[in-house]
Amino acid sequence: MVLLFLPLLAFATAHKYYVSVTNVTYSEKDQALQIVSRIFIDDFEALLLERYGIKAQLDTDKESQLADAYIEKYLRSKFLVYVNGKVQEYDFLGKEYDGDIMVCYLEITGVPEATMQSIAVQNEVLTDLYGEQQNVVHIKVRDTKKSFVLIRENNKGMLNF
Repeated sequence: MVLLFLPLLAFATAHKYYVSVTNVTYSEKDQALQIVSRIFIDDFEALLLERYGIKAQLDTDKESQLADAYIEKYLRSKFLVYVNGKVQEYDFLGKEYDGDIMVCYLEITGVPEATMQSIAVQNEVLTDLYGEQQNVVHIKVRDTKKSFVLIRENNKGMLNF
């Protein structure tokens, strides 16, 4: 009897996916690129512990007071946005939680639509910890949309106008 159930148990464990999804949208009203990035909480906690020695305890009442500073520090080193080939500074507006997902909000202000010829995103978030990490990026400006699946070996996507 046990032998009949043994093969079924091999498929009972959930397959772990390493993926993030980032939306980059241009706001004509604000002349800004608004960025929303969704990353699994447990993966980011593992990264903070491995890279910075921070036990962040995200989305708990024991969340480290250093969590936001280290999240921002990491994103600045691994997530870059280029407009017309020049890297842009962005504001880390904060984060919130949605189930097992951390949602980060970033914004690049002072981007006149008339001057934009290209937007490129370099996303290496979590690829230094997980070789299987995939970072899906959607860029939308006016009616132009483009999506990329970025991995460790191919970590940059570009939208030309």
